[in-house]
Amino acid sequence: MPLKTYLAPDERHLLARFWQSASGFWRGPAAWQGWLLVGLLVATILLQLLTQYRLNFWNRDFFDAIERKDAAGLWQQALRLLPIGGASLTLAVLSVWGRMTMQRKWREWLSNHLYDYWLERDHIVRLRFMSGEHQAPEYRIAEDARIATDLPIDLLLGLLSSVLVAATFIGVLWEVGGHLAIDVFGASVVVPGYLVIAVILYSVLLTAAMMLIARHLTRIIEDNKRTEAELRSVGTHLRDAGEEILDPNVLQGGRRAIAAALDEVIRIWRIYCWQLMRMTLVTHTSFLLTPLIALLLCTPKYIEGTMTLGEVVQAAAAFVVVQAAFNWVTDSYGRIAEWAASANRVASLLLSLDQIDGQSSP
Repeated sequence: MPLKTYLAPDERHLLARFWQSASGFWRGPAAWQGWLLVGLLVATILLQLLTQYRLNFWNRDFFDAIERKDAAGLWQQALRLLPIGGASLTLAVLSVWGRMTMQRKWREWLSNHLYDYWLERDHIVRLRFMSGEHQAPEYRIAEDARIATDLPIDLLLGLLSSVLVAATFIGVLWEVGGHLAIDVFGASVVVPGYLVIAVILYSVLLTAAMMLIARHLTRIIEDNKRTEAELRSVGTHLRDAGEEILDPNVLQGGRRAIAAALDEVIRIWRIYCWQLMRMTLVTHTSFLLTPLIALLLCTPKYIEGTMTLGEVVQAAAAFVVVQAAFNWVTDSYGRIAEWAASANRVASLLLSLDQIDGQSSP
């Protein structure tokens, strides 16, 4: 059977094909288990937010007690920290259990679906005659399906948490930071909610820098996965040939094929390395500068006496929390690209399998 001319689908088509199959987990007879875990995780996020909110005010009260040199107040705050810390620890452990349980169940469902589709009606044999990107299907099912179901849960839970945290702590920043009066050409200008404006502008700048630097990351990760899979495939074919025939010429040819595949892996890995280095430059700069910027923005009001030490610490902590929430895209960009690359590879396999019987996609 001759191969047909192959036109690679765009990423939107690939992701739609992936979701067409993967979403079956959320619609089937056992979907109630997944939705029950979703409810548990959402409740956990809300409780973690409440704990984080209470801890922010504990910071204010603790450092105000330090400023007053209030030994009794410090002891009282230390005792109040115990239940807050215990609740935070319990919720963190519960969140890990719920998240990994949901990931395991979704992966199990999707893997079974893919194996069934690959092995039914001689698809495993006929697939080689189909056009499309379907090399190393066993790797796509074992590895890419795992990543394509693990990361969406992590990312969506992180996004929900970031939205709720930003909405909550913006109020803290607005209330604690208040307004800032600055002199502009001899005139006094009042900037309301100046800490909120500052954190928004700072986060937009970082996000724009990350999206510019990492705009090719999805393609690079796809190339990395493709070359790694091809290297494994060449090694498997050489092993099978070596077990059947001991012709030195065949083995030498296989060794040259492995060398070529390995060279390609290393070439793509270098590109991937440089990409991650540039992204790290942005994320680590943000990690170092954000607390310092927050403290510098609060210092003038502390010197004026309009902010206590506790309020400075509270506002600075809220600034860091809000900036981290706004920078969800920046912090998650690499993982989003990795998910898209794996989902695309699973979808490419599904599209090739769809061609075999000319059937509608399951």
